Amino acid sequence: MGSLWHALALAGAMGWEILWALILGFVLSAVVQAVVRRQAITALLGDDSPGALAAASGLGVASSSCSYAAVALARSLFRKGASFTAAMAFEIASTNLVLELGILLALLLGWQFTLAEFVGGPIMIVLIAVLYRILLRRRLVADALRQSEKGLAGSMEGHAAMDMSVAGGGSFLRRLTSAKGRTAISHIFVMEWAAIWRDIAIGLLITGALAAWVPMEFWKNFFLTGDPLLAVLWGPLVGPLVAVVSFVCSIGNVPLAAVLWNGGISFGGVVAFIFADLIILPILNIYRKYYGLRMAAFIAGTFYLTMVIAGYLVELIFWALGLTPRERAARVVEAQVAWNYTTWLNICFLVLAAVLVIRFFRTGGMSMLRMMGGRPAVDASEHPGASST
Repeated sequence: MGSLWHALALAGAMGWEILWALILGFVLSAVVQAVVRRQAITALLGDDSPGALAAASGLGVASSSCSYAAVALARSLFRKGASFTAAMAFEIASTNLVLELGILLALLLGWQFTLAEFVGGPIMIVLIAVLYRILLRRRLVADALRQSEKGLAGSMEGHAAMDMSVAGGGSFLRRLTSAKGRTAISHIFVMEWAAIWRDIAIGLLITGALAAWVPMEFWKNFFLTGDPLLAVLWGPLVGPLVAVVSFVCSIGNVPLAAVLWNGGISFGGVVAFIFADLIILPILNIYRKYYGLRMAAFIAGTFYLTMVIAGYLVELIFWALGLTPRERAARVVEAQVAWNYTTWLNICFLVLAAVLVIRFFRTGGMSMLRMMGGRPAVDASEHPGASST
């Protein structure tokens, strides 16, 4: 019981340490999503040209950080006419180039990891585009499209189908401060949390267990820290595999990445590990249901390959520029909560979150949460909550 309590206490302390950063990230994400209409740019994603991939990446950056929602929305874009390559570029950007991920990486691991993620993400998108141009066959895409048309209802389908962006003209500030703008931000904020809180909780629990129960010597041996060259080569290869079996997706894997970094995994291995939220076992099963077994295997293989290569390239680039962190001092916090700047930041952002949650429920939010729970998905622009004031 003492060991269990120690793991839970570490998980709780880590959650408290990152709470304000999570709220800030989701607020910023909601603000961005409130002024971007997804439907307006779907027509730009019809091929795998640089312009289409850039548009897909931009849409991903402005979208959800939830891996499950990103996968579901990518399927929706594919069904509406986006090329399969553009849909996959959207997925990568949506889960690896979002604001909340960058904030959390800087907070727990350091600014170098945030920069690495925003360098490695575009590298992975380019690698995917090249691989798909060479390897992806039209027949496989056609089979995947037929499979995707069969439909698969679920909570992430409802989440992905929602477009809460504010329509109409006016300045950026006017749209955000309008009643509709505040309502849209509150709905997106709450639905993002509803979609991803389990992943964050699981990530924290796994992190607490590993930090409390697994000796540091095990990680040092596993990541071959005794041989620096082998460690650099081994890290990007094994990083994604650790992510696959840990079941942790999206930003929920950042606390675990901190444990792995302190344990000796290479810099490139951490980058590859964080990328691998798109090939964890539950999401691989979703690919199978969405696109069929052959396309699921194709996605898994090409994603893994590009994650490994991106990890190597980031390692090489940062080593050449002298930016690779020299100290392994990621913040895996002790099992305590103190009155410091983190506590005051948490209180301030919890007040902001409470304001958004109250507005969410006052503007018809419960019906949208029920829809996310598995009821038929509809366009939120037709939902009463989207226009409520």
